[in-house]
Amino acid sequence: MIYLKLGAAPAGPEARRAARLQRDDQPNFESQAMTRKIELTSVAMSAIAALLMASAMPSYAVDEDAATALAKKSNCTKCHAVDKKKDGPPYKEVAAKYKGKSDAEKKLYTHLTTNPKVEVDGKKEEHESLKSKNDADIKNVIEFILSR
Repeated sequence: MIYLKLGAAPAGPEARRAARLQRDDQPNFESQAMTRKIELTSVAMSAIAALLMASAMPSYAVDEDAATALAKKSNCTKCHAVDKKKDGPPYKEVAAKYKGKSDAEKKLYTHLTTNPKVEVDGKKEEHESLKSKNDADIKNVIEFILSR
């Protein structure tokens, strides 16, 4: 939109230039509206991105105290630590092994509940399962391990 002061039409190049400068000083409402639309679109896109990232994360926070307590009760700490190699791999190594794999939780769930054979010091032995039948407790331990 162009805003001109009412009055005589500008005469000559200097008068036209002065009128153009005056016109350029007027607010451009169409441009301001477009800027607001872009700002709102940016905010909306940021909100959608945040929601998508949140939905990709576990729907609950890991209860580290409960996971650690169940791991101790189940004798996991006898062979595993968070970042130190014992008879079994550290949790950080397990987390790195399964990082980005869609079946990580399923494989760990099976490993922690079915007493599979594992090799320790060259001998095959049965891996102890978690001492809980509560699905939420088991999944909490899995999330704890994968979050390391």
